Amino acid sequence: MAATAKYNRSNPAVKRILQEVKEMQSNPSPDFMALPLEQEDIFEWQFAILGPRDSEFEGGIYHGRIQLPSDYPFKPPSFMLLTPSGRFEIQKKICLSISNYHPEHWQPSWSVRTALVALIAFMPTNPGGALGSLDYKKEDRRALAIKSREATPKFGSPERQKLIDEIHEQMLSKAPPVPQALPNGPNEESNQLPAPDSFVENADRADEGGNTVGSVSDSLNDLTGPESETGVAENTVEPPVAEVTHRHLPEASHRENSPRVPLAPQNPVVAIQKPKHDRLLTLAAFGLTLAIMALVVKKFLKINGLAGFIEGKF
Repeated sequence: MAATAKYNRSNPAVKRILQEVKEMQSNPSPDFMALPLEQEDIFEWQFAILGPRDSEFEGGIYHGRIQLPSDYPFKPPSFMLLTPSGRFEIQKKICLSISNYHPEHWQPSWSVRTALVALIAFMPTNPGGALGSLDYKKEDRRALAIKSREATPKFGSPERQKLIDEIHEQMLSKAPPVPQALPNGPNEESNQLPAPDSFVENADRADEGGNTVGSVSDSLNDLTGPESETGVAENTVEPPVAEVTHRHLPEASHRENSPRVPLAPQNPVVAIQKPKHDRLLTLAAFGLTLAIMALVVKKFLKINGLAGFIEGKF
């Protein structure tokens, strides 16, 4: 990298960024591409992601900008989308649990690669009112996906634009075509899947002050595995987007699509009455027992000279 001479390579952030660049180049992903600005600022990255499969974003190419903090990887980056998608606002920082809106959830073992995998998984989820999110109809998002392939967004300096154009050309060469028909989701009335439990986008509303955080941290931990704070995993595994999306289908959708199995009729509880002759025998036995007990008591009193009390004699 020609322009890295002006950066202190012993700086933990610079060292980490250079390691991630090397890892990105040696192990490219078919779903995204990201590179820093070599001449101006290696803390600023340009990226492009492919729309997740089996969604209205499939086949789209979505560009964005990542700004890494000076104390990276100990602080999270910020994300900004540059391509209209109908899911995120453009040129506005978006609120995710992996972004600088929630530094308390960031882990130094995560990387740019990990964050982009999570960003792809977030796209078909319910925006839930999060900052920087949009809620377009599926048809509008599909139209934007088609349009995203035609031209690159215009942003920043000539070096930035050149890098954006280069990334777009490479992504376009491996991007699948946009499907003609919209995917038939389990919930046609909704424009997107509800927010998942394992990848939850955090809505950050000023009036509520809430901090809704899902299990994206756990999911990313499973993805990256244990790493040193300044190291980068060489063999980071990318979860298939289709698996991430389908795993988060709501239970109600499963119930609507699953065949209804009739329940077995329950047998009513009927009190079984004993036959009449059985009750008579029980009463006779009870009476006989009382008679025997009376004779025994009378015999006992007679032996002890107290028979007069029984016969009524004094």
